[in-house]
Amino acid sequence: MKIAVVGTGYVGLVTGTCFAETGNTVTCVDIDKEKVKKLQNGTITIYEPGLEQLFERNIKQERLSFTTDLAEGIKDAKIIFLALPTPPGEDGSADLKYILKVADDLGPLLSDYTVIVDKSTVPVGTADKVHAKIAAHAKVDFDVVSNPEFLREGVAVEDFMKPDRVVIGTTSPRARKIMETLYAPYVRQGNPIIFMDERSAELTKYAANAFLATKITFMNEIANVCELVGADVDAVRKGVGTDSRIGKRFLFPGIGYGGSCFPKDVQALAKSAQDAQYDFRILRSVMDVNEDQKTRLIARVKEHFKGHLKGKSIAFWGLSFKPHTDDIREAPALYNIEALLQEGVTVRAHDPEAIENVRRIMGDKIQYFETPYDAAEGADAIFISTEWPEFRTPDFEKLNTILKGKVIFDGRNLYDLDLMKDQGYAYFSIGREVINGK
Repeated sequence: MKIAVVGTGYVGLVTGTCFAETGNTVTCVDIDKEKVKKLQNGTITIYEPGLEQLFERNIKQERLSFTTDLAEGIKDAKIIFLALPTPPGEDGSADLKYILKVADDLGPLLSDYTVIVDKSTVPVGTADKVHAKIAAHAKVDFDVVSNPEFLREGVAVEDFMKPDRVVIGTTSPRARKIMETLYAPYVRQGNPIIFMDERSAELTKYAANAFLATKITFMNEIANVCELVGADVDAVRKGVGTDSRIGKRFLFPGIGYGGSCFPKDVQALAKSAQDAQYDFRILRSVMDVNEDQKTRLIARVKEHFKGHLKGKSIAFWGLSFKPHTDDIREAPALYNIEALLQEGVTVRAHDPEAIENVRRIMGDKIQYFETPYDAAEGADAIFISTEWPEFRTPDFEKLNTILKGKVIFDGRNLYDLDLMKDQGYAYFSIGREVINGK
């Protein structure tokens, strides 16, 4: 099948590459000339485990190509995916200007029946707006479908190739048949393709992300209570997570959620509800708690150093909002770094993938290092903000010789409390006993 994907960001590039992997001919379109040139030359523009191999293979086999020309990109395409950014506006609503601009441009370019698919996360009613924009200029039949993505950064290729479910919003039998054929190779193990109307599909994505964000935030609240009453959040988490009605996932406390989805999707759903004259009180609380949670450890830092932070050096382990990605959008690390910089702290940062992205926005305000040990050398403390696997079992003998101060502020609860006691560290985590060190 001939497919066009408009937008080569995270969702667009993964979508286009994975559709090409099952034999489709895919053309990805983007207005960013520099990015398209890199992609045409075989240089992948995002970090996502497993994607580069598929990307290179499908370019070599001429199933995946890139262009800045919309007319060229959609020529003969049976399906056109819109994978464009929907950044939050000042009022929290999703900004649809990129999607609606492309929809307006598509109308006169369609030469035969085409399925237009909203792949971006969009508010309820967007399919209707896209349909109206295209219909104003189109001279052929078309359908607009909502097909939200459920890709987790770090495992996006696996999520796409073997999805838990595929949600497709359409009331058109013709579009339904085409979409069912397209996705058949990805659900051979029996996972469902769930068909519904367009508005329900649009709301499903927001509902899923908002619920997961709420689950994370609830556990962070429990962790905060644990600290006050002397309970251990790890024990509480296990006791709660083994209840099959609740499940074990998204119950790990920490310094809040970040990334490109949860923050903006919770905000956008709350705004959509407000526009419909409904006060989504739970989501307002989720946003408030998460905002506070991001920098909750800063109080511990100030307390430990008795307020004397100027001139201190702290090694930051982790900059991305989660492991296995270079995405730093709404990353808690950045909020903590800014708070410490204001106190006169020198920040020595390491991340396996996100350094260059941080350098682009922070420049030389902080120092960057190739290894966690280089960052830790001579530092007064380590601050863990991302749970990269390589941080889980460090060489403590080495750390003990290079750290100036045996102090760890752990925003992801990576280490066993008994281990920290044995090593003689002052150790501050989330919802657990404070270890004061030797």
